[in-house]
Amino acid sequence: MPIDRVTFKGHSGHDLAARLDVREGPHLATALFAHCFTCSKDIAAARRVSSELSRQGIAVLRFDFTGLGASDGEFANTNFSSNCEDLVRAAAWLRDNLEAPTILIGHSLGGAAVLGIAASLPEVKAVATIGAPADADHVVHNFGADLDRIESEGEAEVSLAGRPFRIRRQFLEDIRSQELGERIRSMRKALMVLHSPVDDVVGIDNAAAIFTAARHPKSFVSLDKADHLLSRPEDAIYAAQIIAAWAGRYIGRETGEGAEHSGGVLVAETNEGRFQNFVLSGRHRMFADEPEAVGGMDSGPSPYDYMSIALAACTSMTLRMYADRKKLDLGKIQVTVDHAKVHLDDCTDCATENAGTGGKIDRFERKISIDGTLDSALRAKMLEIADKCPVHRTLEHGGAVVTRLKD
Repeated sequence: MPIDRVTFKGHSGHDLAARLDVREGPHLATALFAHCFTCSKDIAAARRVSSELSRQGIAVLRFDFTGLGASDGEFANTNFSSNCEDLVRAAAWLRDNLEAPTILIGHSLGGAAVLGIAASLPEVKAVATIGAPADADHVVHNFGADLDRIESEGEAEVSLAGRPFRIRRQFLEDIRSQELGERIRSMRKALMVLHSPVDDVVGIDNAAAIFTAARHPKSFVSLDKADHLLSRPEDAIYAAQIIAAWAGRYIGRETGEGAEHSGGVLVAETNEGRFQNFVLSGRHRMFADEPEAVGGMDSGPSPYDYMSIALAACTSMTLRMYADRKKLDLGKIQVTVDHAKVHLDDCTDCATENAGTGGKIDRFERKISIDGTLDSALRAKMLEIADKCPVHRTLEHGGAVVTRLKD
C-alpha cells in the first residue's frame, strides 16, 4: 500500500515523524496507531498491522513518540502523559488533513495510551489494544535494579531491549499517578482486547483486567502462540484482519465520503501490483486479483473466481429458501464450484445450443453437499431446485452487457 511521510508538532512543539498507510481511492475509515514502549512506528508489528489494515480499506497513521525513532525531542523529558498528548496531536493532524480517526489501535504501552485518550476523541467509535497492560506503571518492572537509582539520584540510564534510555524520576511519578481503570470504564467506546496467552512481557491477566473494567460492547481475541511483539508476520496480519472485520460493525456508514457506494459495484485499480483492484459493493469491501502464476499477487479472488462464488452462493441460498418453505431438515448445505475452459466437443455433459460447433466454452462444475439424509426422490428435487438458482439461469441463458465510456 502507498505510504506517505508526514510530520506534525508534538506536545512540546517538536516535529514528530509519522507515516500514513493509505491505499489510493476511497477508504472506509481512518485509524491512529500507537506503538509499544521505546519502540518506533517502523517496528515490524506496527508496520505489518498498518499495511494490512490499509489493504482492508482503513487508512492508518503511525508515528514516533517524542524522542523516539525519527522524531525530535529528548526521550528523558517524556512520560505517559506526554505520550497521550502526542496521540491527541496526531488525531488533530488527521482531523485537519484527512479525517478524524474513528479507530484507535495501541500495542503494549501504546494500548494503555489509547485507552487513556479514547474518551477525549468524540469521533472515535472503536478501540483495539494488542498486548496492553492494565496499568500504565506495568513498564516499571523493566527498569530492574536501576529503579532504586532513579528514585535516589533522580535519573539513570536503563538498558531496554539492548538499547540505553535515560529515565527520570518524573517518569515514575507520572506513570504511577495514572488511573487507567476509571478511564476504561468511562470511555464509552467499543473495545476489542487482543492478547496472547503466552505473552511473557505483559501477562494475559492484564487482558482480563482491561476486559472486566470495560463496559459493553467489548470483545476478546486470543492471539494463540504469538509473542509480545508479534514477531511472526502471520500473527500481525491476523490481528489486523480481526480488527478490520470487528471495527466494521461500529464504524458502519459513518466513515467519511466514499465509504459506501450505491448503484451497482465499484471496482478500481489500487496501483499495487499489476492486477489488484479494490471492490466496493454497498459498504462491503474486497479485492480482486490474479494468481501469482500469471503475474498477480493472489490478494483476492480472480474475476472467474467471483463468478464461481456467485453461482455457489446463489445455489446454497436457493436450496435454503426451498428447505425453509417446505420445512425440510437438511442440515448444513455446502456448494463447491470449479471453473475451466474446455473444448465444446469434449464436454459430454454440457447442455448447450452450440454443441458440435467446436471451440471452447466455460464449464462450471457444481458439487452440492447436504448434511441431512436424503432419499432418491429428494436428491432429484435438490438438483432440480439448484438449477433454478437465478445465477445459474443467467449463466445458462446469458444476458446483455451495455458499456458506456464516462466523460
